[in-house]
Amino acid sequence: MEAARSALRKYFGYETFRTPQEQVIAAVMAGKDAFVLMPTGAGKSVCFQIPAVLRQGTAVVVSPLISLMKDQVDGLKQNGMNAACFNSSLSAAESRDVLAQLDAGNIDLLYVSPERLMMPEFENRLSRLPLALFAIDEAHCVSQWGHDFRPEYVQLGQLRSRFSDIPFIALTATADQQTRDDILVRLRLQHPAVFISGFDRPNIRYTVVEKARPHTQTEKYIKDRPRDSGIVYCMSRKRTEEVSQHLRNNGISAQHYHAGLTNIERGKVQDAYQKDEIQVVVATVAFGMGIDKPNVRFVIHYDLPKNIESYYQETGRAGRDGLPSEAVMLYSAGDIMRVKKLISMGENKEQNRIELKKLESIVAFAEAYDCRRRVLLGYFGEAQPNDCGNCDTCLTAPEQFDATEEAKAALMTVYHTKQRFGIQHVIDILRGSQSARVIQFKHDVLETYGVGKSRSTDEWQSIFRQLISRGLLTQDSENYNSLKLTPATKPILREGAQLFLAKPRLKVEKTRKPRMGDVEGYDPDLFEALRILRREIAAEEEVPPYVVFGDQTLMHMAARKPKSRTEMLSVPGVADRKMERYGSRFLEAISAAA
Repeated sequence: MEAARSALRKYFGYETFRTPQEQVIAAVMAGKDAFVLMPTGAGKSVCFQIPAVLRQGTAVVVSPLISLMKDQVDGLKQNGMNAACFNSSLSAAESRDVLAQLDAGNIDLLYVSPERLMMPEFENRLSRLPLALFAIDEAHCVSQWGHDFRPEYVQLGQLRSRFSDIPFIALTATADQQTRDDILVRLRLQHPAVFISGFDRPNIRYTVVEKARPHTQTEKYIKDRPRDSGIVYCMSRKRTEEVSQHLRNNGISAQHYHAGLTNIERGKVQDAYQKDEIQVVVATVAFGMGIDKPNVRFVIHYDLPKNIESYYQETGRAGRDGLPSEAVMLYSAGDIMRVKKLISMGENKEQNRIELKKLESIVAFAEAYDCRRRVLLGYFGEAQPNDCGNCDTCLTAPEQFDATEEAKAALMTVYHTKQRFGIQHVIDILRGSQSARVIQFKHDVLETYGVGKSRSTDEWQSIFRQLISRGLLTQDSENYNSLKLTPATKPILREGAQLFLAKPRLKVEKTRKPRMGDVEGYDPDLFEALRILRREIAAEEEVPPYVVFGDQTLMHMAARKPKSRTEMLSVPGVADRKMERYGSRFLEAISAAA
């Protein structure tokens, strides 16, 4: 494995592999198939990129998105590797050039889409060439149990019989046990070495706040982090446009991204974001796997995701470089009903059943009052014996209050309105509203009318959400989400039992607790100066800043303050090629700041 470690040093600037990269590489180098499950940012790509330059022939990498291929190829070229992509974005001349380079054996890594790979003409061409390996990235797309199933991925299993002597490696960051088993079967992997390194991303802080005036909540959060790049995920195209417009109107550099835009429009947004020309992208899940930006510092879920797999993958866009990052979810009971409605519109009843079951798991995560990371990892079958110390419930335990009287008033109001109305109407009654509907149905004469006027609408929303999560109320999705009582109300209404609920969290609390993943002892002023230099170089070369050096590498420079070429090469992330291209300029900047 000395050759693999030498390649790691030469192309990536690191001295040692992370677990289990070295073991995966050894298996592939020995010609074995492999299945790799590693969290986003843990270095899955290295597991096939190193064998690609060490084994004879070209490594064929299946990637689901053209934009993702381009980012990865650009980064590999910066590192001095012979990489190319072959997809529909290329002109005829560019396509001919790539094929000529492929035939000449001048490409170590070729990124292709599954559709292009399965074309008979292209498959026949590959059969005549020496191949190092096949890498199936985002392998969960092959499984109908996965959260991002893509029919075009299913055909990839046919390759295994035609290229029986070539090692296949399937990689993903999100797959429960059922999905893992399905991947192995569908890709027809031959006695694969299986590597599961865990799902934990300790540098990400998970926070859930109750959705109340979400435009304002989102705006305030971002304004508190003016130098940080982030993504805001929304449920619909229309909402991405509304939220991004609100942010722009309030002085935040933001653009929206969804599948309804043209390829050119999406490309412009992504390119500007990669180059740090805009701070925030407000997106649907269309902006999922197409982002390879390592310095995303926060991901906000403006709306509830459909399942934990989607949530895990989308929050995994934050902190790919290992530095402290945050995942914030705005949560409301109304979101649950909207997602249920979307799922119910599906034509496949079995798939609908699966998705509804998955929805229950993300709701359980959002409504947890103990360590969120334990809930998240538990979903993937990974036990965490201790609280993580880096989620909102660990950092600040939810404050409880005696909600017995509020619960009684809420439940009695539902009962007296014959269980025919939704949350907002019941709140209007409790707060003594003079709304047209309250007057129309003569609900202003109920004994509970106005008894809850001392509490805000946001507070009552929180109370009702918790009553639903505790099983005291349900919502009838087929009848306008009307509230229904359950047998669990009896101890509260008839037996004098007390009920304690959590006080609502409506904002992300700032904390002085240690941030996991920080580089110790770095000089923040020098770090900022190096960021400015990086941005200048990136603009000169028309590449994203992180392609020059990542934030973590700059932080190590700002901590170590190297004075020579030798010292600079000892900084994690400074490889030979980048030392030649950029090293002297960064050494000059460090010297000038001394």
